[in-house]
Order: sequence, then C-alpha cells, then structure tokens
Amino acid sequence: MDLQWITDFVSMQGTSFVINLVAALAIFFIGRWVVKLLHGLSLKAMQRGKLDPLLTKFLGNIVYALLMIFVVLAAIGQVGIQTTSLIAVLGAAGLAVGLALQGSLANFAAGVLVIFFRPYRIGDYVEAGGTSGTIDDVQIFTTELRTPDNRKVIVPNGQMMSGAITNYSSHDTRRVDLVVGVGYDDDIDTVRRVLEGVVADDPRVLADPEPNIRMSAMGDSCINWIVRPWVNAVDYWDVYWEMTEEIKRRFDAEAISIPFPQRDVHVYHHPDKADEASL
Repeated sequence: MDLQWITDFVSMQGTSFVINLVAALAIFFIGRWVVKLLHGLSLKAMQRGKLDPLLTKFLGNIVYALLMIFVVLAAIGQVGIQTTSLIAVLGAAGLAVGLALQGSLANFAAGVLVIFFRPYRIGDYVEAGGTSGTIDDVQIFTTELRTPDNRKVIVPNGQMMSGAITNYSSHDTRRVDLVVGVGYDDDIDTVRRVLEGVVADDPRVLADPEPNIRMSAMGDSCINWIVRPWVNAVDYWDVYWEMTEEIKRRFDAEAISIPFPQRDVHVYHHPDKADEASL
C-alpha cells in the first residue's frame, strides 16, 4: 500500500513536471517571438520619431536584452524555481562577475558616453581605437566599423573612447591638401598659372573658402607647391585623385618637370706612391 502511494505520487509529480516544462518551453519560444516583434516595433517607432540612428540601435539593443531577461525569468518560474531567490543569487553572482568583468562594464559605460556626447554617428568615417572605417553599428559593449576594403572591425567601446577620435564626416566640407614638386629651372609664373587653371576648371571646387595655391618650400631636389582647394566632403577622394592626375597631364603639356631625388657625386683622384715616384 505504501509503495503504491509513492508510485502514484511520483507519477503525478512527474506528469506535472513535464507539463510545466512544456509550458516553460512554450513561454520561452513564444516570448522570444514576441520580444523580436516588440523590438522591431520599437525600432520603427524611434525611426518615425526621427531619432538619431546611433541612439535608435543602442536603445533597441537594450530593450531587446531587458525583454529577453523577463522572458527567461518567466519560463524559469513556470518550472517551479523561485525567481525571487534566483534573482537574489544572480544579484550576488552578478556583483562578483561585475568585479571580474570590469572591462565589460567600462565598455558599457563608454557606450553610454558615445550616445550622450555623440562623437560619431552611423555612417561617419572615423579614425579611433587604433583603426579607421565607417560606423555601421554601436552595440552595448562594442562598435562595429566597416573598412574601405569591406572588412568588419569590432572595437570595444572603451577603446574607442580612450583616445583621440578623428571624425572625417562631421563637417560638410573638407580641404584637399596636395603637394606638388617642380624643378628649379621651371618658370614660377607658368607653374602658378597651370595649377590655378586645374583648380578653376574643376566644378567641384568651392569658391568659398578660396583655394590656396602657394610656393611652400625649396627642397633638395625640387620646389614644393601646395594646392589646397575646398570641396564637399563626399567629393574629397574623387577630387584628390583626379586633380593629381590632371596636374600631371598639364605639367607634361607645358613641359614642366617633376624632378626625382638626385645627388651630385664628385670623384677626386689622389695619386698613389707609385705615381708620385714616377714623377
């Protein structure tokens, strides 16, 4: 009789446990689907509110993480585990883990600083954290950059904020800095006329600020000229490359030389003892 009671109790408890386990799995998978749906809706709502894309992605990641924590706790509670005790244990463990993972917490804090101060935005080309590239995404702990050759570079937020940040996209205009070397025998007025013509004939060069064309230095093998036109930021590299090529073409047409480094070598002959004896 006692054995039958134990068997019935285990059978009832086992059935109840299986039902609770199935319910917990259903809560988890359905909850995850609902979280993804809410995450997408929140992103669309922030985009409709014309929130900054950087802030939108960062807040979206935080919303997703918080909702998933709620779903996991609900699923665990369905199995019969006391979530209040679990939260207390996780809190104590979280303190220990937090001390061990101070770098991750620093990265999270740096991510918050990025959102608050906005040294860069999604789509900006920056140089920071020992690398350079276009900002694709800002996660809770990391920033994703895309290099010009289409490589993804993931940099911790703390590393991004620990040094100087050069943002090449923050302003609408940029100055193209070219240095051109010509020979000492070339006419100064001709060189100036050719360089001014190249700049004036490019429709992408802005009239304000005015381009700067000056002789800058007399080097060992050439005279250096600086050519500094202002252009829209999106035209920077096209102007840089195409203007360099056009200067070379016009220099060739005007017979203006572009010298290469050279040295004059003087050879002196010292007579040896045999030569002195013959004298």
